[in-house]
Amino acid sequence: MKKFILFAAVFSFLFISCVKPENEEDTGAVPMVETVSLTDNAVDVNTDIGTISIQYDIPVSVADAGKISLTGMEITATATNLKLNIVFGTLEYGKEYVLTVGEGAVVSKSGNAAAPELVLSFKTVDNPNPPYTPETPGDYSQTLVTENPIPNASRLYSYMLSIYGKNTLSGAMANVDWNLDEAEWICKWTGKYPAIATFDFIHLSDSPSNWIDYGDITPARTWFEAGGIVSAGWHWNVPVSQGSSDLSYDPAVTSFSASEAVKDGTWENEVVKADLTKLAGYLKLLQNEGIPVLWRPLHEAAGNTYTQWHSGAWFWWGADGARAFKDLWIYVFEFLKNEGVRNLIWVWTTQTSEYSDADYSYYPGDEYVDIVGRDIYNLTDAASAASQFNTIAGMIPHKMVALSECGNVAGIGDMWNTGAKWLYFMPWYDYDNDGSKNFAHDHADISWWTAAFTSSGIIDRSELPSDLYE
Repeated sequence: MKKFILFAAVFSFLFISCVKPENEEDTGAVPMVETVSLTDNAVDVNTDIGTISIQYDIPVSVADAGKISLTGMEITATATNLKLNIVFGTLEYGKEYVLTVGEGAVVSKSGNAAAPELVLSFKTVDNPNPPYTPETPGDYSQTLVTENPIPNASRLYSYMLSIYGKNTLSGAMANVDWNLDEAEWICKWTGKYPAIATFDFIHLSDSPSNWIDYGDITPARTWFEAGGIVSAGWHWNVPVSQGSSDLSYDPAVTSFSASEAVKDGTWENEVVKADLTKLAGYLKLLQNEGIPVLWRPLHEAAGNTYTQWHSGAWFWWGADGARAFKDLWIYVFEFLKNEGVRNLIWVWTTQTSEYSDADYSYYPGDEYVDIVGRDIYNLTDAASAASQFNTIAGMIPHKMVALSECGNVAGIGDMWNTGAKWLYFMPWYDYDNDGSKNFAHDHADISWWTAAFTSSGIIDRSELPSDLYE
C-alpha cells in the first residue's frame, strides 16, 4: 500500500509539473505558432475581417511592432497572453495581401526568446458589385437552358418571346399551399382569370399529409387543362441545425450553410440531395402530364446586401454571398437535370433597383437562366418602376424581364406606359382567409385588378392561344 501511495504522489507531481498555466512566463522556450485565424493562401477572404489572430504555445508580447506588416495597410498589433491580434481597416476587393510577422517582432513574455518569422498570403473576395456596361436589350435567347425540354415548355417559351415588349401576362400567387384560391378570387371580382397561376413548394417537408400533398397535382393540372400557365417557386425550409426537426429559411434562425450544401459528405448536402430528390419526383408528375413550369427557385438571394440598408440576405441561400449562391444554383440545376426533369423554364430573381445596388454578381449566367424576374413592393411611382426595368434589361440584355412578384405597386398600365415592359406580373396573395375572401387585399385589391384588366396589352387566361400546348 505504501508503494502505491508513493507512486501516486510522484505521478501527481509529474502531471502537475507538465501542465503549464497560460499566464506562466517561460524563460527559455521559443514561442511557436499553434493556430492562425486565417489559412495561408486563402481566397475569397471578406474585405471587412478587420483582425487576424495568431495563437502561440506560450504567452507572448510585442517587442517590435515595426516588423509586423500587411500589404498597404496601417495595422495595430497587441498581445494578450497567448494571442497576437493584428487589427486593420477594410481591405480592397480582389487583391492579394501578404502578412509578415518578422523574427523578433514577437517574443516570449519574459523577453528571453524571439518567435520565428511568420509569412501569410491571402486574396480577398472579388468585388460583389462588379461594374457592367449596360447593353441595348435584344437578341434574346431563343432556346431554353434545359437540355431536351418537353415540347410544351418550348412552345410556351416561344410564345413568350413572341409577345415580349408587346403584351404582358397577368399572374396570381396561390395562398401558399396547393390551391387556386387567389385566381378564383380575382375572377370572382373581375370576371377574368389571370394567365398564370403560381404555386409554392414551401411545405415540401410536410407532403404528403392530410392537409398538403404535392403528389396530387389536381390544382396545377386543372389550371393547365383550362389553358393557363403554371408557375412555381420554393421557400426552401431547412433544419435550423444538424439533426433538428425545426425548419426555417431565415439565416438568422438556421445555421444551414449554402457553401457547405454543395459539398459531398456534409450534413447540409445530405439535406439538399434528399429535398431535391423529393422535389424532382413532384415536378416529374407535372412533366408526365405535359405541363411546363415557370420555375423560380432560390429567389431574392441578395436581399438587402446592396440596397441602401445593407442589411444582408433574407434567405439562407443568399447569406454566404454571391459565389456560394451561384454554386448552389448550378448544383440545383444540374441535380434536377440528372433526375430527368425537363419541363422547367428557369427564372432568376434580381434585387437590382438601380445601378448603384446592382446584384449582377449573383447572376448564375445566361446558360442557367431563361428569364430574369424582379420583385417589387411598395413602389407606387410608375416612372421608378420603369427605371428599374430598364436598368435590369441593360444589365442582362439577352433575357426577358418579368415583374415576378409585387405588392402595393403602381398600376400595371401606368408602369407599361412609362416604359416598364414586363413579360408578366404577379401580385402576392394577401387576403384574410375569413371565408369571404372579398376586400382584405392590400397588395392588389379589386380596383387594382380591374384597372389591370382594362389596360391595353394585358393578357388574361382566356386570351392565351388555344394552341399554346400540344
